[in-house]
Amino acid sequence: MLEVDGLVVRYGGIEALHGVSLRVDAGEIVGLLGPNGAGKSSTLAGIMGLVKPAAGHVRFEGADIAGHSTESIVRGGLSLVPERRRLFGHLSVSDNLLLGGAARKDKAAAKRDRERVMDLFPVLRERLDQAAGLLSGGEAQQLAIARALMSGPRLLLLDEPSLGLAPLLVDKVFDLVRTLRDEGLTIFIVEQNAYQVLEFADRAYILRNGAVVDQGSGAELLEREDLCAQYMGSSAPACKT
Repeated sequence: MLEVDGLVVRYGGIEALHGVSLRVDAGEIVGLLGPNGAGKSSTLAGIMGLVKPAAGHVRFEGADIAGHSTESIVRGGLSLVPERRRLFGHLSVSDNLLLGGAARKDKAAAKRDRERVMDLFPVLRERLDQAAGLLSGGEAQQLAIARALMSGPRLLLLDEPSLGLAPLLVDKVFDLVRTLRDEGLTIFIVEQNAYQVLEFADRAYILRNGAVVDQGSGAELLEREDLCAQYMGSSAPACKT
């Protein structure tokens, strides 16, 4: 479904990604793991057109989308839940959801998806008229995911969805990720909580210093006793179970 081949991302004279290659097959949950500064968010930015790749290819369902505008990429079936959610805090929950589906031409389908996300996130139905900036951390994360789902994606990209959440809420978010996969959505998740993601990811890639240094099934990587010490840093929060 998604193929990234030799992706290079630069910010001025700094090269953040050095030829990253990975794939996400339909129906999978695939993780991209690594320490702070590894290039995880830059990988998502390159895929979503938030930065123009300096080199490489990004193919979605066979079409090369590298360098396309973010709007066209979203229209094509990808949607990103950004790090720290980036909601429109002064707007209501309802308006944030409307903006999530604004690019869709099929308004009937958007209306159906609105009802679907209300069923997935009952708390949002209770908060529709509330300003998004007044939501709790867990509620805000649910709204960020719901807003992304309003675009009708076939592939959902999640950037650090557990960031800043209490452990109980992290478990709730990850349970939701499983539910979405069970409903047929393909998911690419960037996370520092390595072991928690590996418990439900079909496959994962380990990124360090802008390059993929390891990969395997979630089960295989969970067996790697040296995973944290070698790639994440033994004291990293991601490695604390």
